Amino acid sequence: MMNENEDLWVFGYGSLMWRPGFDFEEQQAALVRGYHRSLCIFSHVHRGTPEKPGLVLGLDRGGACKGVAFRVASGRAADTIAYLREREQVTGVYREVWLKALLGDGRAVPCVVYAVEPAHPQYAGRLPAPELLRLVVQGQGVSGANVDYVRATHEHLSSTGIVDPALAWIVSHLPAPAFRRFGDSAE
Repeated sequence: MMNENEDLWVFGYGSLMWRPGFDFEEQQAALVRGYHRSLCIFSHVHRGTPEKPGLVLGLDRGGACKGVAFRVASGRAADTIAYLREREQVTGVYREVWLKALLGDGRAVPCVVYAVEPAHPQYAGRLPAPELLRLVVQGQGVSGANVDYVRATHEHLSSTGIVDPALAWIVSHLPAPAFRRFGDSAE
């Protein structure tokens, strides 16, 4: 669905919102329909391991999702897609789909989106809140602690006026971050 002579739009709903990792010309608030943001993916690489999985966000079927759309210049589109595939499709739990996104300025544009693959073994589905919390607290992967991912995503969503009740509940129940004073031992 990508035309090499047109700019590319990428829809972010989780860490892509606050850490896109690619150059873009413009970003706008955006809405996609037919999917919702959910902590529905067992993380075995970035925020957990197969033995102690964490949870990361996916776009799951049904509802609508507010996020951010990034416009990438046509000359960088192919490299951006390659980067996103390497980042988002490490284990195949995300599938690349094209959805219409309604931008904050009223335009509707086709966006590349990474949605969860429900048939994948890492698909967690809908879990009770205490289980979400347990998995987030235990998760630690190559990209860091799962609690940091959840906090950063919640903070970014809140700063843009997006309310996600599930993330808000989890963040309100996380242990307080450990802070060290200058000179304190790291042991």
